[in-house]
Amino acid sequence: MQPTEFIEQFKKKIFTIKSEQDFETATLEAFKFQAIHNPVYAEYLKYLNISINNIHKITEIPFMPIEFFKTQRVICENITEEQIFRSSGTTGSTKSQHYVADLNHYKNITTNYFQNIYGPLKDIHILALLPSYLERNDASLIRMVSDFMEQSSSESNFYLDDYQTLAHKLQDLQNSGKKVILFGVTFALLDFAEKHPGDYSNIIIMETGGMKGRRKELTRSEVHDQLKHAFKSENIHSEYGMTELLSQGYSLGDEQFITPPWMKIYFREINDPFSLTTTKRGGINIVDLGNIESCCFIETKDIGAPGKDFNHFYVLGRFDNTDIRGCNLMVQ
Repeated sequence: MQPTEFIEQFKKKIFTIKSEQDFETATLEAFKFQAIHNPVYAEYLKYLNISINNIHKITEIPFMPIEFFKTQRVICENITEEQIFRSSGTTGSTKSQHYVADLNHYKNITTNYFQNIYGPLKDIHILALLPSYLERNDASLIRMVSDFMEQSSSESNFYLDDYQTLAHKLQDLQNSGKKVILFGVTFALLDFAEKHPGDYSNIIIMETGGMKGRRKELTRSEVHDQLKHAFKSENIHSEYGMTELLSQGYSLGDEQFITPPWMKIYFREINDPFSLTTTKRGGINIVDLGNIESCCFIETKDIGAPGKDFNHFYVLGRFDNTDIRGCNLMVQ
């Protein structure tokens, strides 16, 4: 089978995963493919002296350090990117770059799982308060939310810093009979909460990331408590995603993230990055089968712990001396 044919079939296959066995089978297929056809990942395996034929289960697969996205063109051979997503980064830091070959594939992934969690987009008003992302044209989050808006109601819109207009719109929509979701970067949600507190109890508040250097860092629990008090909300939802991933996890208010069937979290020992577990806390390693054209096996700098099921997990914080980047970076 030609590599391009394998990729197109694999993109469809991930949506048929129903069990852990399905996931493991697809994951081993992805590993064997990328170990041959992804030059950066293949070179990393060579450096580790890893033989493809010696990998028989997921916990034996080496996960590529996420820093490679800052210095390397992580994409399978003979593939041309359609867009490059870049991380927000911090002043003076090197940004991660994700070479995305197929934006329609990205849309299929994000839309499929979002609608699985929240229902049909046509029945949802999507509002977004994402100033640090909206000011750029290379943020994956903006692309995702824009795709959602195209499929949702005509009331959906981005808001940069016009908090008063946003407050009026939320009040108008919260009794519309349709579901309303406000995506917001954390610092902007806190600013909005301070300037326009009110009864938004019928609105789903979705925080998507940290302070981006705009405010003092807080724990996720502290942020959620402030937002719940200001908006009279019982729960604050969260999105877990990053530039280097095409897939996302969502928390529905209990700070426990749920992943789609084609994405799974493993935890590595703090002092042994090649020792993996699914039963105790450690560094977060991610299998994202949506990344079939880049790299599906990523060693992040986040620290987490397992949740109640194989596709549930908690984000507890980050390793020391790492960049403040990505989504949900608040240390617990």
